[in-house]
Amino acid sequence: MAGGLFMGGAIAALFATALPLSNSNPVFDNPPPDKIVISVATVNGSGCPQGTAAVAVSPDNTAFTVTYSDYLAQVGGNADPTAFRKNCQLNLNVHVPQGFTYAIASADYRGFASLQAGASSTEKASYYFQGSPNTASITHPFRGPYGDDWQATDTTDWAQLVWAPCGVQRNFNINTELRVNAGTSTPGSSSFMTMDSTDGDISTVYHLAWKECPAA
Repeated sequence: MAGGLFMGGAIAALFATALPLSNSNPVFDNPPPDKIVISVATVNGSGCPQGTAAVAVSPDNTAFTVTYSDYLAQVGGNADPTAFRKNCQLNLNVHVPQGFTYAIASADYRGFASLQAGASSTEKASYYFQGSPNTASITHPFRGPYGDDWQATDTTDWAQLVWAPCGVQRNFNINTELRVNAGTSTPGSSSFMTMDSTDGDISTVYHLAWKECPAA
């Protein structure tokens, strides 16, 4: 793993409208018996053209995966001058079984980067529930020379998890960004960072924690 990203109080502040729950400890290994259903309400951005992003829920309901098939930022070579930055804004409908609520406990990102000496890149992620006035962003930097797979993980301590409101439908928004800077690299040389792969799609996994809502 190239390095970790850590969510602190700023991420917890995104979910300040959450209601009290029926117990004090998060339930990571006891998801609801019925399936959650996650669908993409809207998808926008140069990193995820129409039809290139998909969402799937794990069989045990403890995670969901966003798969990208055309997510590449690059500079130099024959790259378009605007290709140095790519982003993807996902607005997700999350239908949770009655009586449960969830929090995003962590998010795993991965891809491939090829950076010339003197070049740099960043992966950035922002998270917020629909209707929340706060958006927290986390940026992870990489520096050349670099030519390898990369991974980054955003995590939240359980004590800082704040949960989606019980009994209220709130879409979950994820905005990711890749940015590549030529810096002092050799003029015209190519550097890039990707969330896709020539031999298959690269997936971003969001791990869920669960709690039962208090009885009405």
